[in-house]
Amino acid sequence: MTQVKESSTNQLNKQQAITACPVSFTLTKIGGRWKPIIIFNLLNGGKRYGELKRAIPAITEKMLIQHLKELEADHLVERIAKPVIPPHVEYKLTEAGTALAPVMNSMVEWAAKYNI
Repeated sequence: MTQVKESSTNQLNKQQAITACPVSFTLTKIGGRWKPIIIFNLLNGGKRYGELKRAIPAITEKMLIQHLKELEADHLVERIAKPVIPPHVEYKLTEAGTALAPVMNSMVEWAAKYNI
């Protein structure tokens, strides 16, 4: 895979759109195929990795791990590792992630109304 040139016109235009438009900013954080589903599954409380994998059977392990890391880097999901044997890791929404609940619920309502 080729590396993206950060100073390219396309990248600069993309960054400007994200900065100028709150909707674009939000979509960069929660958009895509799997992030909304992960967030939606965490709205009812924290879950272990295996619970998330069972709740979203179509997602590959690689994609689940990658998106959890991205959501954690964006401060929407918190990874809590408990010092027990065997290791116990739980993922839960941060305050910012939990604040997405009305947004997600509005999206569900919109989809139910306009789903073709």
